[in-house]
Amino acid sequence: TFQLLICTIVGLAAAFPGQSEDVNAEVISRSEDVRPDGFTANLETTNGIKEERVGDEHGNIKGSFSYETPEQETIQITYVADENGYQPTGAHLPTPPPIPAEIQRALEWIAAHPHSE
Repeated sequence: TFQLLICTIVGLAAAFPGQSEDVNAEVISRSEDVRPDGFTANLETTNGIKEERVGDEHGNIKGSFSYETPEQETIQITYVADENGYQPTGAHLPTPPPIPAEIQRALEWIAAHPHSE
């Protein structure tokens, strides 16, 4: 039983390594302006996180956020959230491979020659 307790403690210590500096980050600036026609919000923390959002009365939101990786690389994401869903853009997001030229030509031909019954 004692050995099981020691193994559990060692396992928990390995699963939860020391806290990063993010836990101790402080807010540098924060502003929120809520109006009948929408809102704006900004946030910046001491660990390099920045966020900006603007929303309208219809629930549409445009914004961006950025942060630094442990390798000191800045990740920047810009997004729109509206009736078409959440649409992020950024250099670090994965992108689909290009459509092969043969497939693109076939798609264009199909679009130009609709099937008639």
